[in-house]
Amino acid sequence: MKTQNIPVSPAFIAISWIAMLGGTLVYLAGLWRAEMQLNEKGYYFAVLILGLFAAVSLQKTVRDRLEGIPTTHLYHMVCLLAFTIAVVLLVAGLWNATLMPSEKGFYGVSFFMALFGAVAVQKNTRDGMHSVTENATEESQEPQA
Repeated sequence: MKTQNIPVSPAFIAISWIAMLGGTLVYLAGLWRAEMQLNEKGYYFAVLILGLFAAVSLQKTVRDRLEGIPTTHLYHMVCLLAFTIAVVLLVAGLWNATLMPSEKGFYGVSFFMALFGAVAVQKNTRDGMHSVTENATEESQEPQA
């Protein structure tokens, strides 16, 4: 399946980066200032890293399948499982945490904002690579004067 060659707007690229970096930095700043034990901070940090990696990897696998690039079903399922585990770990951690509800919401919102931003940045990067590749192919096929 061939994807449409629709250019990504600079505004969408910028907001994707802002969402990813903003969500990640706000989440990390919250961890830095949190009054919790270091092992708890490590848990939430590891969940963020797992979530970011799993979201990007899952998005790439889904996109590969849509474009007819061979990917194994096993790898797709591992990506989906890792993403699900990251979300479940965050929810379980926040559910059992002795934090105020506003703090729990803070971590949840910044976590999902970072995940959305990471997926959008990866999509934009891939779309940009396709655009450059297609432009180079079209230019090489034009007759020389």
